[in-house]
Amino acid sequence: MSKLDDELDIDADSETLEVESPLGIEGDGSISLTPSPKKKNKQGKSGESATSLPPVMALLPVRDVVAFPNTLTPLNISREKSKRVLDLALAESRIIALVAQRQPDTEDPTLDDLYRIGTACRLLKLYKLEDGTQSVIVHGIARIGIEELTREKDHLEARVHAHFDPVKQDKVIEALTHSVRHAAHQVIEMSDEVPEDARIVLDSVGTPGGLADFVAANLSLSLVHKQELLETLDVAERLRKVHATIVGQVEVLELAKKLHTEVRSKIDQTQRDYYLREQLKAIQSELGHSDARGDTLSKLEAKIVEAKLPEEAETETRRELDRLANIPQASPEFSVAQDYIEWMASLPWAVSTPREDNIKKAEKILNHDHYGLEHVKTRILEYLAVRQLKPDSKGPILCFAGPPGVGKTSLGKSIARALGRKFIRMSLGGVHDEADIRGHRRTYIGSMPGRVIQEIRKVGSNNPLFMLDEVDKIGQDFRGDPASALLEVLDPAQNDTFLDRYLDVPFDLSGVFFIATANYLDPIPYALLDRMEIIELSGYTLREKLNIAKRHLIPRQIEEHGLLPKQLKFDDKAIERIIASYTREAGVRNLDRQIAAVCRARAAAIVRKQRRSSRVTVRSLTRDLGPIEYEPQTADQTAVPGVVTGLAYTPSGGEILFIEATKMPGGGNLNLTGQLGGVMRESTQAAFSIVRSQAERFGIDPEIVLAHDYHIHVPAGAIPKDGPSAGVAMLTALVSLLTDRTVDPATGMTGEITLRGRVLAIGGVKEKVLAAHRAGLRMIILPEKNRRDLPDIPDEVRKDIDFVFARTIDQVLKAALSD
Repeated sequence: MSKLDDELDIDADSETLEVESPLGIEGDGSISLTPSPKKKNKQGKSGESATSLPPVMALLPVRDVVAFPNTLTPLNISREKSKRVLDLALAESRIIALVAQRQPDTEDPTLDDLYRIGTACRLLKLYKLEDGTQSVIVHGIARIGIEELTREKDHLEARVHAHFDPVKQDKVIEALTHSVRHAAHQVIEMSDEVPEDARIVLDSVGTPGGLADFVAANLSLSLVHKQELLETLDVAERLRKVHATIVGQVEVLELAKKLHTEVRSKIDQTQRDYYLREQLKAIQSELGHSDARGDTLSKLEAKIVEAKLPEEAETETRRELDRLANIPQASPEFSVAQDYIEWMASLPWAVSTPREDNIKKAEKILNHDHYGLEHVKTRILEYLAVRQLKPDSKGPILCFAGPPGVGKTSLGKSIARALGRKFIRMSLGGVHDEADIRGHRRTYIGSMPGRVIQEIRKVGSNNPLFMLDEVDKIGQDFRGDPASALLEVLDPAQNDTFLDRYLDVPFDLSGVFFIATANYLDPIPYALLDRMEIIELSGYTLREKLNIAKRHLIPRQIEEHGLLPKQLKFDDKAIERIIASYTREAGVRNLDRQIAAVCRARAAAIVRKQRRSSRVTVRSLTRDLGPIEYEPQTADQTAVPGVVTGLAYTPSGGEILFIEATKMPGGGNLNLTGQLGGVMRESTQAAFSIVRSQAERFGIDPEIVLAHDYHIHVPAGAIPKDGPSAGVAMLTALVSLLTDRTVDPATGMTGEITLRGRVLAIGGVKEKVLAAHRAGLRMIILPEKNRRDLPDIPDEVRKDIDFVFARTIDQVLKAALSD
């Protein structure tokens, strides 16, 4: 077959004629709502008969249009082949075959591109428009089926056969007709766009098939759906399909009407609220009041947008903002909601301090700010190296443990400066309320976030260095356990979703570098201690204190007291005298105070215009600081049987203890004084049991042991003492007393003992050794297993002290007791 002629092209810019119902044609060509006239044929059917239609018709393909019998269809014709079809039809019978095209974008369709069922139509009116297109109105006559194409060259002609609906009706068709007509009336009633006269036109359609075609032509259906209805030749089946379609249309219109009513009511309420607000603004303007509420809401909205909150936080904040808009401004709830929104908008959700990954720069800062502490500096530089290789690594949780004054807090500041981060210090000493960490719920009056969120808001960064100071001094009472609340804060696996009770949404703490400080680890709960990496900071040696004083303490105190460097110069010997004779500490806090006292004395002399040397010497210290306060603790001790020097570790660092034992007539009883703890008492009982059970081995008469009572006292009775490491000293004191052999006061010892006479390892070796060195001891007896701790002791201390390592108490007694 040859290609078909051009099809109908409906252009959006052309003038089209739209009809919603079968309309009649007036004499002047205008459209009216009068039903079109009907002619009765000899079979009783309206319009033309099957024999009156020509067997060959001009074929007009159309796009997106399906014409139904007994309906009017407006068309726009723009292309030449389509115009030729109309010219031929007007010259002959005015009858054409109107067939829908399967694909609307096919420009020159063949028979395979067309549906095989179409409509025979009569041309009623033709209008020629100024732009060259033609507008035509056709009236559907009957369904036709295309048998074959008889012409394809300049236009399409086809041999067709017509189909008319039968006249005979049954009860099923009558029922379906009634249902379709009723549903169509419902559509007319619910649709505002259909004119009221359409009901009259609908009632004028008398045949069931014509009613089905009329409704199908005027429903908003797809081309395929309309073509399906056109191809349904059985009247009852066609009525069923039309009825199902129009019932669905009724449901859609009912839902649309319901939605329209709801929207209209909301719009009416919104307009009413707007009108009232405008009236309120006008009244406030007349009274000279500004719209403070509107300004407040606008500012809060701008803050929320600027804060770049996470999705969950933004949802909660906007929900609170919507609630705030409906709360009276005089209500207490208004300020509560406003405070919450301001808190959420002011937190640094997306604000981070730029990263500083320059390891050399960080190492230079740490060495400049702190002398010594090499293992701490090494750990920080390792963290920087890991973060440079893995930028998304989570911040570590470090805990600096050591006596007061060793520089734990100042070290945290230096680390923050080396990392280029902002610094937060939060003191936990004496904190008893869990809400200080997690915050209060908003239901409480005056509620606010916890200290963690408060401090992060102050610095305005979500990745600061956060120092939790004095974590070992957290309290616990009926208000909760703050240490347990810190578990989530200090757990790298959980703190990315830290939930403050006030915010009630997760806040990411994974970028925060947490550093805790403690003087003593024993009070810290194990679960909290397990989440931290412990870095111990022992006390400083004499040389380290000397360098710290020269590099940091003296320049700072000179500046703080308004002096010039040339007005005050310290000799090294003078600094050493202050360290040895005016202070006794593991850190340098008291050293700093004594240097400040010297600066004050020199500042007073300058103000009084007294002539004094600018150099601070050992001799001038007596005038500035008074007589010396401390002498070596062994200087005034003489070797007495039953007196032993022990070593202890306290929250203030290492200390030496003088253990004194004496005997009196009795029955082998043991009395302990000096505010000893339970563990130290048990160690003393173990030592006494060893002496009683192995008296002959130590050269002691067992009867003498049972003939006396014994009293062991540890001076400084106001200070609590505890721990198992005094067992060696207690045993040595008892053996010294019973054998009348002395122990050199310059010999110190520490170690835990067993009933079998073994010496077990102890902790705090470095702190104890440094305390012994400060006290002037020359020999220290340690457990053999603590030999591994010797490299931690500074070289200058090791060369001044002789170390004896013992596995058994026999080795201890041999080294400690005189001949």
